[in-house]
Amino acid sequence: MPPYVSPLRDAQAAATRQRILTAAGEAFSGSGYSGTSLASIARRADVSTETVKQNGPKAALLLDAFDLAFAGTMGEGPLHHRELGEQAAPLQGEEFLAFHLGWIARANSSISRLWSRLLEAAASDPAVAKRYAAQQENRRYDMLRSIEAYRDKGLCRSSRPDEELAAEFSFLISPEGYIQLVIESGWSHDAYLAWLTRAVRRLVLEG
Repeated sequence: MPPYVSPLRDAQAAATRQRILTAAGEAFSGSGYSGTSLASIARRADVSTETVKQNGPKAALLLDAFDLAFAGTMGEGPLHHRELGEQAAPLQGEEFLAFHLGWIARANSSISRLWSRLLEAAASDPAVAKRYAAQQENRRYDMLRSIEAYRDKGLCRSSRPDEELAAEFSFLISPEGYIQLVIESGWSHDAYLAWLTRAVRRLVLEG
């Protein structure tokens, strides 16, 4: 007989993991990577330290917390293989562009204070650096798939190579841009999104 699977138990475990990752993101954002302990994450999540340990070592918790904050849901692999891709697939033309860039702006808002902590940790912890490198590979894949989607939906008319457009797109939507314009310069979220839309349209889709 196949092993018994309890949907309720699985749902409870997923909810606990999401609570732990949310707490980890808050702790890392506030105290940094070196200043955050598994015990402090446990207190924020209202679980035992042992439960936190069961959900991954510190490096994995940082990367998974970042992924949850950025994507909005738990998952693995490139975003185009996950919920974002499913939501965007039926959209066409300007509706797709508005959804895609709006999603990116929301994601950058969610990870703006965690981003610098991730870079600091990747520079000092080999385990984080390894996971971060894999994450960046997924990002490059997503950038190329984004350009392909813009072409398929009639938005991108540029004759330049997709790899070049993907690199520019990655630069424009980077968390650093959101941090500089919104956090440091005081732009509103709507002003940032309007700028991002103009920049992507002019430099990537029509450039």
